[in-house]
Amino acid sequence: MKRRKFLLATSLATVASVGFPQINTGNTMRTSKGFKVESGEARFGVHFKMKGVTLNTLDIKISGADTAGDLAVFEQTGHTPGGGPPLHIHPFQDEWFYVLEGEYLFQVGEEKYQLNPGDTIFLPRNVKHAFVQVTEKARTIVSYQPAGKMEAFFATTSEWASPPSQEEIRKVFADHEMKVVGPPLKVN
Repeated sequence: MKRRKFLLATSLATVASVGFPQINTGNTMRTSKGFKVESGEARFGVHFKMKGVTLNTLDIKISGADTAGDLAVFEQTGHTPGGGPPLHIHPFQDEWFYVLEGEYLFQVGEEKYQLNPGDTIFLPRNVKHAFVQVTEKARTIVSYQPAGKMEAFFATTSEWASPPSQEEIRKVFADHEMKVVGPPLKVN
């Protein structure tokens, strides 16, 4: 009888591991060593200079390559007062912002929030959201969980040579697992 229970438990464990695989985010390696990224620097030395939607700079602090795709963290330096992304949805990612400097207005669902230095906001997946930079200078830490295609998104938009059309913006968002659902926010 004990042998039957053992075989049943072993069989169920095997079925569970085959039937419910882990989500493959495309990254299979995880760093096994700690690391430090200096202030003003990016994880791999690349400063993404946004063009088009905003003129912000994004620096990878923790890459999806470091976390097997579980998490990506960026420092965003805002150079675009009155600028921000269109209202959009991340179907597969939660997003989190911590304001270091300046002031932002966020929309999450139908609610609007004013954020100042030290404030945090959580943007759940599948909830429409956008933000606009209110002050002349601003800086945030933003994270995505899982990392998804955000590093590739910022690399792509950093390569734009001229302001993109609305169609180009929608396509690049869609290519990186986001959906544009409305216009950018405006400062009141």
